[in-house]
This record gives sequence, structure tokens and C-alpha cells, in this order.
Amino acid sequence: MKTTKLMRCVLFASVLAAFGFAGCQKLDTYSIGAPADLQSRIDSIAAAKASMDTGDTTYLTITTAIVGAEDNSSAWHTAFSDYFTVPANKLLHLEFVNHGSEANNWNNWNLCVANLAAHSTDDNAAYSEYFVLRSDAYGWGNSDFDLNMITQNYPDTNGNGDIWDDFRQTMDGATVSIDIDHSVTGNAFVTATAVGTNGTTLVETYQQPVSATDDIVAYLICDNSHFLMKKAYLLPSKITTVEDVNPDSLVVKGTPTFTELGNADVWGNATATVYFADGSSTEVDTTDLSFNVIPDLTTLGQKTVIVSYNKTKQGAYTQAVSTYYNIEVKMPVASLAVTTQPNISTYYYFNSDSIIFNTQGLEVTGTYSDNTTGVIPNTSLHFSKIPAADGSQSAVISYYGATDTVTTTCPLTLVKGLSQIGATDFSTPWPTYGDTAVVASGSSKTYTMYCYSDNASNWHSPSVTLGKAGNLNTDGNAADAADAVVRMDNFGWGTGYGTATLTSDWNWDIFASSISGSKVVITVTNNGDNTADVLYNVTYATGETHFQKYAGITVDSADLSSALVTEGDYLVIVQ
Repeated sequence: MKTTKLMRCVLFASVLAAFGFAGCQKLDTYSIGAPADLQSRIDSIAAAKASMDTGDTTYLTITTAIVGAEDNSSAWHTAFSDYFTVPANKLLHLEFVNHGSEANNWNNWNLCVANLAAHSTDDNAAYSEYFVLRSDAYGWGNSDFDLNMITQNYPDTNGNGDIWDDFRQTMDGATVSIDIDHSVTGNAFVTATAVGTNGTTLVETYQQPVSATDDIVAYLICDNSHFLMKKAYLLPSKITTVEDVNPDSLVVKGTPTFTELGNADVWGNATATVYFADGSSTEVDTTDLSFNVIPDLTTLGQKTVIVSYNKTKQGAYTQAVSTYYNIEVKMPVASLAVTTQPNISTYYYFNSDSIIFNTQGLEVTGTYSDNTTGVIPNTSLHFSKIPAADGSQSAVISYYGATDTVTTTCPLTLVKGLSQIGATDFSTPWPTYGDTAVVASGSSKTYTMYCYSDNASNWHSPSVTLGKAGNLNTDGNAADAADAVVRMDNFGWGTGYGTATLTSDWNWDIFASSISGSKVVITVTNNGDNTADVLYNVTYATGETHFQKYAGITVDSADLSSALVTEGDYLVIVQ
């Protein structure tokens, strides 16, 4: 998404150096004691090092002293620190004072490590993020990102069983140092140490593969937070080798529950994930697995398959870890029948593209050649797309057996809507806009739609952007952009979003999996007092209802428009 820095720039050069580093779990090279006068020792040692001019330290000029608006109004991904380039075999050390709104855990510092000095593909098409690490021991990234590799030692200082209320309170004004070690082993090692306002030391660590030779770039991102930058310098990397680790366990998912008599395929579309002793994990290819026990597939009945993996994290052979699953050998499938209709039996559509069939709630029963019956798991079936045409349609359901293919159909009803926002194959990129409307002072605008989603993430659902008509398509990130973007999942950003009061009644355990097929009614109300409200009323395909409300968003009531915006789904407008 397009971004513009909202920062006050002050030029100055850092002239102090430090080479003391705070503790890091599982990385002995970072571990030292922490005496009470640690900071004074660091400063005196740094001054001595600088006067010696050994050439071991490269000081980086910080051109932006204060990052983000000082009232913490800089929403997510709207304000950024300088870019800091970290060559291979170098360690970047950053020091700053963190200020957060205390509203949420994530309203503090966020660290991005990327391949280029850019904020998005809008700035440079070749831009790619290795990972984003949040101060609250959370993050995301590319295919190498592993949430299990984040460690933290955040204590429960008030003893109420909740570490996060302590965390939020102590991070506003916390002094933070972050080390990003770009090792020639092809990994980035991050250690973030915060000394909170209550004196508590919080340590978070993370490591992930990056290029072993190309520079990486690190920068900080605001999220209703701001930072006072103090120091930035490069040191030699402290990691020259990475200790190899053994596999700890193996987990398989999606294994077939049955196979036909004589069929040698006992794996199907299953996946295997190996977990290593350091807490990391990776999905492994079937070719790296050993099927130690392949059962007799020429006789009927329950069988046990034992599968194992015998490589270290770096690919050396070692003692294997194993798991097992059961599979039943049955007679060939002779016919199929739909015995329970899917949750979505009526689809609203607009474009001419064929529609992806949602199988949630569907039950298909198979009759075998010996006249026995049983439910066929949806993972063992294949489903056609639905033709985009009014009236009665159907999805073709197939089972590909060892010697024959059997099919049945699921009857469905299609109703054409008024318009559509997003791609029918769920490839909709962020941000995709549609249905812009002027909302006059004292009036409301209602959007009624059906949302069809890949159900992969909470935000693959409709959002609303508010602001002056000419600013709606700038995603709340430019100085003259939309006043606010508010999502269906209790999240938003923009200059007007900070005044909003959020209420909802979601069951987050099922939110993402229930998006597709939902009827969503969104009401935007211009209160006439330079505030606006947005209300989502959502009915899942199962009939379950929920709401999401944003009250008191700051807008210009004399010039307010709204637009729908979405990602990873498509919206069919029906009213």
C-alpha cells in the first residue's frame, strides 16, 4: 500500500558507541550479566572505544529523531524510521525510546526486515519482506517465517495472571535496544531488550533465514505509537556458525481415512511437518519421508501406517522421529450420494466467472461394491466449480478410485446481484475499492452484500474507508488521505480512527472460517458533528449473527464519502 512518512525530521549524528548486549535465550554469544550500573558502564566503554578509533564500529547517521506523531495518532504503516542497511557479517544496533498508546499490545514498536529500502511494492516492485516482528512477541513474514522461533521473558509483575496489562503500561516510555545480526550463515538474529518505565527488563528474540550475501534492510514502523531515535551503529556479526539441531517430532495432517482394495496410495494429499529441538518447524516433502511400515493393502480392514523423518535442520542424517496413522482398506466405491447439504446452498453472483464451491457442512455418503456404506471425507473428493447463471445449478462431486471414477451432484440456487467487488477466484489484492457514496451530514448510507472468502484470514472480509471523496483510494496512508479505514474484524487505521470506540461480539475461534457466504449489512452514519459511525451486522451461512461497531470516527461532516474496500474475497452487492 502506498505510504508517506508522517514524521518530524531533525538532523544529527550519533557519536557514542556501545558493545554491551542484553541477554538472549539460546544464543550464548549474546548473554552477559546485567549489573545495576550497566548503562553507565556501556556509555563509558563506548566513549573509550570511540576515542580508540579501532574501526570496529560504523556509526550511522539518524536523520529522523522523532518517528511518528507525538500524540500516537500515526496509524499502522503510516510512519517509518530511517532505513538501515545491514551487510552480511554485520550487526545493526538500534537504541530508541518507545511510546505507545497503551490501548493494545501492538501499539508499540514494530521491526521490519526486508530486501530493499522500500515500504511496499508500490515503492519498488522488487521489494520483499523477510519478516515483521512486533514488540508483543508476534509477527509475520515470508515462507520461512516461524512464529515458534519468537521467545520472550515478559513477567507478570502484578501477579494477576495477565502479562499483557503489565506490558502495555510499562512500554510507554520504555528504553529499547534492538540488535539485528546478519550472519554469514544465512540467518538474521534479532534480540530486542526493553527497560520499561517500572524498571522491568523485557527481552524478545527471533531468528529466520535471510540472504547470506545480499544486504538486508531494517526499519521501524509505528502503530498508534512513536519513537525517539537515539543511536544506530554497525558492529561485526557475532554469529559465525549455527548449531545444528535434531528433529523432535513429526506431525502429519490430511491423511486419507480409507483406501480401496489394492490401491497402493496411502498418502493422498497429506502433509507432514517436522518440529526441531530449537522450537522451529517446517513442512517436508514426501520424498524426505520413510514409510517404515506399509500395511497389507490386499485385505480389508483397519491398517496402521508408520512414517518417519531422519534429517537435522541443516539436512544431515540423524536418528529418526516417527508417527503413525490409521487407514481402512475398503471395497471400491460404487456410488455417491449427498446426505447433508452444505451450509451455502444459495449463491449470489454478478460476474460471469465460475464460482468456487464451498463444501463446509457438506456430507457425502459412499456405497461400496459390497453394498456397505460410509461417509466419504471431503478431503477424498473432488469438486467442480459452479456455472455463473441464474436459477438452479449444481456442483459435480467426484471420487477418483483405483479403477473407476464415480460422481454425483449437489443442487444449488444462484441469484444475480447488482454488482461485484473483487475476483471470484479470491485473488483480490489489497486494496480493491468499489461502491463509493456521498454520506451527507445527518444521513446514513447502507451497503447490503454477500461476502465470499477463502476464509484464510480475518481481514479477507469487507472493510469501509471514510473521508473526502477525492481521498478514499489512498488507503489512509497519505497526509491528505482517507480519514479512516475500518475492517470487519475489529481493526482499523487512519487519522480519524484514533477517536473511535470499538464494540463487537465475535467468536474469534470461528471468525475466519465463517466469513464465506455471510450476509453483511454495513451502515455508515454521518453524525453531523464531524464524527461518523460504522456498523456491521453479519449473518453467517449457518444463521449465526454478530456485529461490529465503530463509533465516533473523526471526519469532516460537510464533506464525507464512504467506499467499500476488500482483499482475498469478493463482495456481491444486492441492495
